[in-house]
Amino acid sequence: MLSFEQALNIVKEKLAAADLTLGAEVVPLAEARTRVLAEDVVADRDYPPFHRSIRDGFAVRAEDIAAPPVELLARGEIRAGGHFTGSIRAGECVSIMTGAPLPAGADAVVMVEYTELHDDRVTIQRGVRAGENVVPQGSEVHAGTCVMPRGRRLGAGELGLLATVGKSQVPVFARPSVAILPTGDEVVPVEQQPEWFQIRNSNAVSLSAQVTAAGGNPHCFAIAPDRPEALRSLIQKGLKTDLLLLTGGVSVGKYDFVEQVLAGLGAEFYFQSVALRPGKPLVFGRVAGKFFFGLPGNPVSTFVTFALFARPALAVLGGAKFEQPLFLRARLGKPFKQPSGLTAFLPARVEASSGEPVVNSVGWQGSGDLVGVAAANCFIVIHPEQAELAAGDSVDVMAKD
Repeated sequence: MLSFEQALNIVKEKLAAADLTLGAEVVPLAEARTRVLAEDVVADRDYPPFHRSIRDGFAVRAEDIAAPPVELLARGEIRAGGHFTGSIRAGECVSIMTGAPLPAGADAVVMVEYTELHDDRVTIQRGVRAGENVVPQGSEVHAGTCVMPRGRRLGAGELGLLATVGKSQVPVFARPSVAILPTGDEVVPVEQQPEWFQIRNSNAVSLSAQVTAAGGNPHCFAIAPDRPEALRSLIQKGLKTDLLLLTGGVSVGKYDFVEQVLAGLGAEFYFQSVALRPGKPLVFGRVAGKFFFGLPGNPVSTFVTFALFARPALAVLGGAKFEQPLFLRARLGKPFKQPSGLTAFLPARVEASSGEPVVNSVGWQGSGDLVGVAAANCFIVIHPEQAELAAGDSVDVMAKD
């Protein structure tokens, strides 16, 4: 059985070799969040475009106030959005506001707290060095320099930078279309009242939300019954999208037909189980030129395996780099034991305690417990060699969303 790391590397290698990035389109800046940039973006001018004051105070020549206190002639005021005409000469200064451009001749700003103004005379109580309280022109980036490379996923910070450099229209890769195909005779639509032996179709709902958050366009298909011919027909429809996600039917039960049907369609299987808890019966492969994941049917297993494997694959299909799951560190609040040999992802909550993150399991009841997942804000990651952990031990955590 493959380890989590081995399986993730296989997904990464197969996606990289396939080169299946979709085409590009141009969208308004306001609609570009979560999209993936299709072209490098360069600065249209220096940033900042002038020597910018970072304090309210007085723009001065540093050499004039090397031996404070010193009295200077105040020649006017510069506010943000304005500028000073002319040049500061020896013995002169200008009142300046945060964000305003430094006047010609000045090379520093004295904070207003260290000055006293009387009519047009200013007493400077403290010296400054050249460049103090000033951000130099071009110190952030020079005109023509790449500020954001092709393949970057666009969040709020990236959108702000695009606005700064004037990109009101943004070239982005098309969103990958993702088929979500739940399986199982026990699964019924969300709006239906289930019999006592049935469950509602929560997997399609959670996967649709996860796909959207990852930059894809989800397409939820009808629930596939546990009959090979019906399953085959729905899989063939799902293969018209860019990525196929199936849930359930991938274990070794009498009515688990997913792998059998895929094999009949000529699928190549790259792996069929991973040493995970939850999520051991996980299938990844390719058929008819399209990649597919057979995710476990239990809701928590579905949630976790999408985050670990399908989300990074979806990123590549959408033009981004392979987005490796990000693990952060926290202190374990309570001791923990688990069977060795598996990488476990346990629903948990991480909270600040005495200035550092402390994480505790939410006490979930297994891979079908969505109540536990909803109560969690992260997953504790327990590696195979960590069979027993004490309170206070440092552990990996993965954000839930």
